[in-house]
Amino acid sequence: MSQNTKKTLNCRGRLVDLSHGPAVMGILNITPDSFFAGSRVPAGESLESALIDRAGQMLQDGASFLDIGGYSTRPGAPDISPAEEADRVLPAIEAIRRHWPEALLSVDTFRAEVARQAVEAGACMVNDVAGGTLDDRMFETVAALGVPYVLMHMRGTPQTMQSMATYTNLVTEVIDELATQLARLRALGQIDVLLDPGFGFAKTPAHNFTLLHKLESFRVFDEPLLIGLSRKSTIWRTLGITAEEALNGTTVLNTVALQKGASILRVHDVREAVEAVTLVSHLR
Repeated sequence: MSQNTKKTLNCRGRLVDLSHGPAVMGILNITPDSFFAGSRVPAGESLESALIDRAGQMLQDGASFLDIGGYSTRPGAPDISPAEEADRVLPAIEAIRRHWPEALLSVDTFRAEVARQAVEAGACMVNDVAGGTLDDRMFETVAALGVPYVLMHMRGTPQTMQSMATYTNLVTEVIDELATQLARLRALGQIDVLLDPGFGFAKTPAHNFTLLHKLESFRVFDEPLLIGLSRKSTIWRTLGITAEEALNGTTVLNTVALQKGASILRVHDVREAVEAVTLVSHLR
């Protein structure tokens, strides 16, 4: 983390201090079709029991945040309505809050209305894969809510993004597009912003490796970086394996990201990520 990087996040009155080292965010997908089956929490009568067990294990393993998503953003995933998305995430947030009231919950959504409802239900952070580009009400909504916001880089929609992975200068263009959105957020009074380069979102595997190699370039911003590389196709396609076999590759790339300034790792496998944070911290 750069000396000038903002090191605290105000999560509904609780101050999260990142100056002691990077944090880990565990992924909880309330979807039937996320690319990694191990991240899915089954719907139906067993939902709450499975969700609470999974959340409790992640918290025990050292997760600082839990990120709850109800809309699959894997390439080619079907679109669902805002109402269906809310029907997935809101009961999940409420259930975790009942069992783990101290847990810091993030909602993974690009829809302003779902973000608003999720924060009202108990979430304390909004993680927007679209960086405000798919809902023109998102920025004013999150600024009014007063919670930290993850501004991720993406082009197009989850259904079209891979057709838009064309850049003349990848790193410069990603930084410029994030800077434009960040300026809009600041003009609305948004205080806590985390930046995510958007690995795998309108990016080819070669783009992802370039972004990771040049991750220090994002220190031009004074915002903490959230990095999501966990079990992504860049890993398993490069290695000729499956997402289920990509934990070791995930740890390797997470380690590189930590050495290059990541403040939060968003992962499916919390214990292994926490171990990587602990070991890399000893290098400093």
